[in-house]
Amino acid sequence: MDKEKINKILVVNVNWVGDVLFSTPAIRALRKHYPDAHIACMVVPRCKEILEFNLHLNELIIYDEKGEYKGLIGKLKLISALKARHFDYVFLFHRSLTRTLMVALSGIRERIGIYNPKRGFLLTKKVKPQPPDIHKVEQFLNIVKGMGVGEYGKNMELFTGKEDEAFACEFLKSRGIGEKERFIILNPGGNWDLKRWPAENFAELGDRLHEKYKMPIVITGAGKDVELGKKIAGMMDRKPVVAAGETTLRQLAAIMKRASLVISNDSGPMHIAVSQAAKTIALFGPTDPRVTGPYGEGIYSVIQKSSGKPGCKIPCYNLRCEEAFCMKAITVEDVIQEAERLLKWKA
Repeated sequence: MDKEKINKILVVNVNWVGDVLFSTPAIRALRKHYPDAHIACMVVPRCKEILEFNLHLNELIIYDEKGEYKGLIGKLKLISALKARHFDYVFLFHRSLTRTLMVALSGIRERIGIYNPKRGFLLTKKVKPQPPDIHKVEQFLNIVKGMGVGEYGKNMELFTGKEDEAFACEFLKSRGIGEKERFIILNPGGNWDLKRWPAENFAELGDRLHEKYKMPIVITGAGKDVELGKKIAGMMDRKPVVAAGETTLRQLAAIMKRASLVISNDSGPMHIAVSQAAKTIALFGPTDPRVTGPYGEGIYSVIQKSSGKPGCKIPCYNLRCEEAFCMKAITVEDVIQEAERLLKWKA
């Protein structure tokens, strides 16, 4: 089908904040290739903030599979809603058989996605399975390239609004941080405990950075990280600003773009920092930064060290591991040295 005849495109996106950010270069490429098309994106509620202000999208379809689209009746309702929109193409970034079946039943003629045996028969364009060590940004770009779409950069995008920027200014001001004042963010959370650098290390790091650079320390995180933030603050000699649980994702982005440095575990907020061109140090343990590390242009670095323990390997998804040797192998001195290097780096 000629691209001039493509009027409506659907993107079925993935489920996690970092992964949705990884998809934004592919979304940008679709917009550049199909400048006049109506492009919609189906995304789960927890990730909608990442795409709400995205300039390359015309519409968000919130796939709430625990609410409006729960169960068989909910799935049939979504199929009907998609059918009414008359999409020409769907790019399946998510590999779910259920979602692939729903878009097929909604009558979308061209269904493009990475092949796997369970859903291959439902795809009209099968993109070959990706190597295990290829970054997710590249994986999503390869899906759209399957239909001749070009590449328009690999930087991730999270667009903030005026209200988010105003919030960031007011929040920092209310915590004693001036508009032009330099500060450092520590983001100690993570989806699993195994990905978290020890709290006592963050506390020591915060004190040493403040002593060396005289910059305020801000601890960020989601609502679930509030107690962790308070624990770290309680261990510090110089009390930081605890912003965990105080911001939305876009407000967090607006704060991070003002930071002199962000130090974070492998997490959605780490990728948000990179998307805002903040200098970023990413602390990696069990996951593979070749696949889920910072990506695109920017001033960032990854610290990852071997645990030195027999049987430990990367990637590791042993959620029952209680020792997290791979994260403990990273020392405070390792991070201090990298912070010094990045803070000296002129953008």
